[in-house]
Amino acid sequence: MTTNNTEYEKRLRWFHQARFGMFIHWGLYSLLGRGEWVMLHERIRQGEYAKLADRFDPKKFDADAWAGLAAEAGMKYMTLTTRHHDGFCLWNSRASDFTSVKTTAKRDFIAEYVRACRRAGLKVGLYYSLLDWRYPGYWDCKVHAKSARAMVRQAHDQVRELMSNYGKIDYLFYDGEWVPKVPVPRHADGKIVSNEVAKFWQSRKLNRMVRTLQPHIIINNRAAIPEDVDTPEQEVTASTAGRAWESCMTLGDAGGWGYLHNNPNWKALPQLLQNLVNSAAGEGNFLLNVGPRPDGSIRRKEVNLLHAIGKWMETNGESIYGSQRTDLQSGQLGRWTRRGNTGYLHMFHYPGREAVVPLVATKVRSAELLGNPSPLKVRTEYNGRLIISGLPASPPHSSMNTIKIRFAEKPRSIPFRLADKATWLEGSM
Repeated sequence: MTTNNTEYEKRLRWFHQARFGMFIHWGLYSLLGRGEWVMLHERIRQGEYAKLADRFDPKKFDADAWAGLAAEAGMKYMTLTTRHHDGFCLWNSRASDFTSVKTTAKRDFIAEYVRACRRAGLKVGLYYSLLDWRYPGYWDCKVHAKSARAMVRQAHDQVRELMSNYGKIDYLFYDGEWVPKVPVPRHADGKIVSNEVAKFWQSRKLNRMVRTLQPHIIINNRAAIPEDVDTPEQEVTASTAGRAWESCMTLGDAGGWGYLHNNPNWKALPQLLQNLVNSAAGEGNFLLNVGPRPDGSIRRKEVNLLHAIGKWMETNGESIYGSQRTDLQSGQLGRWTRRGNTGYLHMFHYPGREAVVPLVATKVRSAELLGNPSPLKVRTEYNGRLIISGLPASPPHSSMNTIKIRFAEKPRSIPFRLADKATWLEGSM
């Protein structure tokens, strides 16, 4: 990234405020119902796979319904797969005939999606896979050098189309940067010596073009250069303070971002809320994926889970949007987020009528349970133990409840770095 910190912070302002977005994997692979990698996993020959385009005519595709569901869930942006590793484009690409406009559907789904996002007040994210399995040059760029160059040229041409034809785009999510025959040389300590992958894709040239066309865009780190956003997948792993990051995760099995016809391993609501809170606690975003059916509809299980998250966000959203880090301890209770001088204690394990937080160094002014206007009682004891009492005996929300605590200043924890770590036994901290 070549911009200064002030420009970076300005560009990322909406992203840090959002904290929650919808990821959508949808394309030809949805017809088979066995995930987005089905062409490779089952080694389906190119000509046979291409016939799926003759059947791809989604009568129930409704981008406004997708955007409405995202907004109801409390999400602030969406990211849709414009093209996955199979090479099928959901827009009218001049660089390929393998598109939704030039085959049976005769529709530019990206145009419909972008308009729907804007109508719903959501930021617009576009996913684009650099690699294309259909090119022999992807599999061996030495033997099939001409094919490899053609694939890179296609990527640049198609990204240019996406950045030129749909107005303002807020977020570009690259994927598929890895190349089988291109090594990533490293020192013994693991640090990269030279970035041959970025050279292969001409990533710096590509992103200069993107930023020329979309000066305010946010770009992720999956073109083999850092850019703006780190993207841990299927796990919540915070980046260093000051660095934007986003955890992308499926609602169901990790192996199926695209539609899986049989997917019994759905995540439970408490697990999804904890992942959202853990992301917000590390000043990161949670990008939660749905895999629509081939006809464009989203199954009832996914809709119900997103509605349930939305109901929770109606009461607790202030603890997520624009969240900041804090070093406050929570013991077994759960996880803190912060906004200015206000802390939010998310109780993963509801304690009953009294909650105890140790090592609080900052004076507390007041506390309340979100969704319940009655103030809670607070007092501070030895070892910085903050005692919060007056909670309902049973949790008002079965999955997670949040205590809002107003501090006299930015909250901080008593550092547990004493030479004699047994001091707390005497209550003298």
